[in-house]
Amino acid sequence: MQEKTEVEPNENETFDDSQEDLEKNSESQEERMEESDCKEALQAQIGELKDQYMRAYADFENTKKRLIRDKDQALEYAYEKIAKDLLPSLDTLEIALKTIRDSKEASENQGEILGKIEEGIALTLDNLLKTLAKHGIEPILTEGGFDPNFHDAIMQVQSDTHESGEIVAEMQKGYKYKERVLRPSMVSIAK
Repeated sequence: MQEKTEVEPNENETFDDSQEDLEKNSESQEERMEESDCKEALQAQIGELKDQYMRAYADFENTKKRLIRDKDQALEYAYEKIAKDLLPSLDTLEIALKTIRDSKEASENQGEILGKIEEGIALTLDNLLKTLAKHGIEPILTEGGFDPNFHDAIMQVQSDTHESGEIVAEMQKGYKYKERVLRPSMVSIAK
């Protein structure tokens, strides 16, 4: 019969093998942890970059909307400067018309000539006012109560026919362009 021979494992070899296995497992665990940490870091960085992108995109969209709004406003109020420059001409025509009407009553001999001049100035003034109205420039109304948004009180007068704070007379006509006041009406109000 053959004898069975048992080979006894070398304790050093077994220990070395298990040591190597442990080191390999430890290294692979460390590698997996490093990979996991790396993935988490990359995911966090991707999230941060997405957030930065979304904020930049939102800023861009807001800037675009603001520029469009500013451009529209600039176009809408482009006539404002010329409108302000035309106001003294309107004032001059109105003063000339009032002077002619006052002179016409005082002197009947020159009435016919002054009547023609008055008619010409009135037509010019009317035409100018229609042109301005066509472009959104209109006189500020002074009937009724005083409104500090549209009227500038330059004096207070005693009045039996007007209540306190009511407009008694208009000294200089005010004008507005769309909703903006170009010049407030200069008025006197009742005490």
